[in-house]
Amino acid sequence: MKIASVSTALPPYRYDQDTIRQELQKIWSGRPSANGRLKSLHENVRVSQRYLALPLEEYAKPRTFGEANDHWIRVSQELGEEALRGALEKAGLEPKDVDAIFAVSITGIASPSLDARLANRMSLRSDVKRIPIFGLGCVGGAAGIARAADYVKAYPDEVAVLVSVELCSLNFQQGDTSVANMISTGLFGDGAAAVVIVGERRAKQLGIAGLKIVDTRSVFYHDTEDVMGWKISERGFDIVLSPDVPVIARERLAPDVDKFLKSRGLDRKDIKSWVCHPGGPKVLSAIRDGLELSDEDVRFAWRVLDQQGNLSSTSVLMALNEAIEEGSPGKGAPGLLLAMGPAFCSELVLFEWQ
Repeated sequence: MKIASVSTALPPYRYDQDTIRQELQKIWSGRPSANGRLKSLHENVRVSQRYLALPLEEYAKPRTFGEANDHWIRVSQELGEEALRGALEKAGLEPKDVDAIFAVSITGIASPSLDARLANRMSLRSDVKRIPIFGLGCVGGAAGIARAADYVKAYPDEVAVLVSVELCSLNFQQGDTSVANMISTGLFGDGAAAVVIVGERRAKQLGIAGLKIVDTRSVFYHDTEDVMGWKISERGFDIVLSPDVPVIARERLAPDVDKFLKSRGLDRKDIKSWVCHPGGPKVLSAIRDGLELSDEDVRFAWRVLDQQGNLSSTSVLMALNEAIEEGSPGKGAPGLLLAMGPAFCSELVLFEWQ
């Protein structure tokens, strides 16, 4: 099983953190207590700039959940197509080569789903298998790779693609000045990524080196469903973001990583590339400390956080793209891609550089 390529796509509207904060201060001008905390909350998330699905001034306009979701349907198709075409081109493949398409998002909904709409836009084959996935949040990028790997393991002559599109800004709630929502207005951004995963026999036939997927592991933490997610109501998606997230990341992730690596005859010191989801500075620092890593070890995640913010399921794929662009640390060197998200849960993908 090979990760043949990764490609990303970002909206055309890029703003630095101060510009976004100033617009929010105008929107919340009648709430001085909220405005008083906004600057420090935005500075603490360590995000320099973000890309937004709409021009910044559009976020001051009231809109219904349906109107916001219509924007999601439109922009997700545009960015999803751009990312997927880029990934296929990098892999030397065409849309007709796709046997299965996995689509993950937690920031909008559609029926027909995003994968079906991309199948129409890109003229995928009529027998393409579609697997839309909703609800995984920040863990969705890693889980999507793992599930696509499961697919090509069963069908080694086939090609699976993963498309992740997250337009977090479209869920901005003007009436919510809770700390969790104000943090989210400084942390989350918009973007898309696509990954091409090729079965073993097909990869040999095509001469694709890529990253070899060695194994995957899913870990579910029981009775943690209130830690992260959405509260869904008539006005749309309200963020649920507990301060327990960094605690869980620090205390629970390392034992699960160690158990997974041990099953493959490895330990942490063997991993040469750490590709982590940049959930935010507290979460990323907790992952770093819990695994006894350095900031250099998790540099790909810090870069994505600084330049794009947290893009939910898309972020870890952005970090993977950063790792690939930096280049291989050596043939056969092990790498670990990991993310955590709603439920609460984690997904681990062990790979080797080729």
